[in-house]
Amino acid sequence: MLDQEAILTALRTVKDPELNVNIVDLGLVYTVQTKEDIIDVEMTLTSPACPAGPEILRNAVTAIELLEGVTKANVKLVMSPPWSPDRMSDDARDTLGIF
Repeated sequence: MLDQEAILTALRTVKDPELNVNIVDLGLVYTVQTKEDIIDVEMTLTSPACPAGPEILRNAVTAIELLEGVTKANVKLVMSPPWSPDRMSDDARDTLGIF
């Protein structure tokens, strides 16, 4: 069984193409659950109207399903609670110039 850190590491390869920051450091990933070889993720977007949303979700599924031992990744888009810059890591803040 994969641990949460391995999944988050895989998700760090997925970037928001508009901001060029990964979805984990942006604080878009809310929950990660493992059920043997199936991974369930709940995540959000920086905006409900984010034009890159479908691409980000597809890339998240692909990143997880490339992990050894994973047969299926379910990535669910949620809008509650809404995303805010407070969820970003310090690295993301530095990259975007938010202090």
